[in-house]
Amino acid sequence: MKLLIPCLLSGLVLAAGCHRQSIVEEAASDVKVAADRVTFQPQSPKLSSLSVESAEASKGSAVRLNGRLAWDDTVTVRIYTPFAGRVMQILAEPGQLVKKGDPLATVASADYGQAQSEARKAAGDFALAERTLRRVRELLEHGAVPEKDVEAAEADYQRTQSEMQRASSRLAFYNGNTNSVDQVYTLRSPLDGVVVEKNLNPGQEIRPDQMLAGTDRQAAPLFTVTDPSRLWILLDANEADLPSLRVGQSFELRSRTVATRTFGGKIELISDFLDPASRTVKVRGSVDNASRQLKAEMFVTAEILPDGRVAGADVSARAVFLKGERQFVFVEEGTGVFARREVKAGPEHNGKVLVLEGLKPGQRVVTDGSLLLEQLLQTPEGG
Repeated sequence: MKLLIPCLLSGLVLAAGCHRQSIVEEAASDVKVAADRVTFQPQSPKLSSLSVESAEASKGSAVRLNGRLAWDDTVTVRIYTPFAGRVMQILAEPGQLVKKGDPLATVASADYGQAQSEARKAAGDFALAERTLRRVRELLEHGAVPEKDVEAAEADYQRTQSEMQRASSRLAFYNGNTNSVDQVYTLRSPLDGVVVEKNLNPGQEIRPDQMLAGTDRQAAPLFTVTDPSRLWILLDANEADLPSLRVGQSFELRSRTVATRTFGGKIELISDFLDPASRTVKVRGSVDNASRQLKAEMFVTAEILPDGRVAGADVSARAVFLKGERQFVFVEEGTGVFARREVKAGPEHNGKVLVLEGLKPGQRVVTDGSLLLEQLLQTPEGG
């Protein structure tokens, strides 16, 4: 009896080992692994853990980008003083509507006074040279002076005329004149608009090269005049968003401050380079702000609408997985045959991912079970 028990136990252990080995062999026999391809036998139970869907032709999707609003530079001017001096009087305040040429402030400036003086002196010199030339020509007709005196007078006339034109043009460029030397320069608006910013006070000393204290950056403009019914939106786009963006595309803008409505606009510019710090691409659009509800420097969200020209295929976001820094999907090549394929994926939208390269519409991809297939690829013959 004592001999019988060990024999029985040995037989059971041997039978269990044989049974386990047969299970492993059976499990291994229903899977074949070759390179990046996994093949299941039709009766394999592992097939039930896989879900497969067809890739769809991409119809495009709305891309949501964050950004901020800014003044439209095509209808905005930031005004600095061209002459050093002291502010005498401020004639315009923020919110005030101004026309082109309207005065904004007056500045007492010795530099401007010198420009006025130079212009008046140049005008006087020219008048004198003109009279001298006329007199010398009359004397030449009577033989009272030599020809060289006329030539010298003509040269002086040309010189003083050029100097007068230079000095008067300089004053005219700053809306000044040679009627007086009052040393009072008037800052004027170069365009029609609204004063939206003012950074000066009566008695303040100002100069053209004024910098912020302790920095190498220029100080804020004395006045900013713009048309606030037109704004720019400055957006930051990721590299993956670029295939969905084109100049001329429409977008809808939303702001938490004005949550009851959306605002329309169009993309006007897509930068040709990435910001090296943020690794984003700058996108600029224009926004109609006729209602004046939007304000510059607001943070907003833009939903860029598809234009129907996006090439690629849409698949479930679960189908795409990362391996290192590369993106892959498993494509069903036949019954029970799945191949790992590298793809280039675009933005995600509503649970879908836009695949730009490596996949065509209509091909069937694994949406559930990619991890199992990847594990099988790492273990030859599915063992």
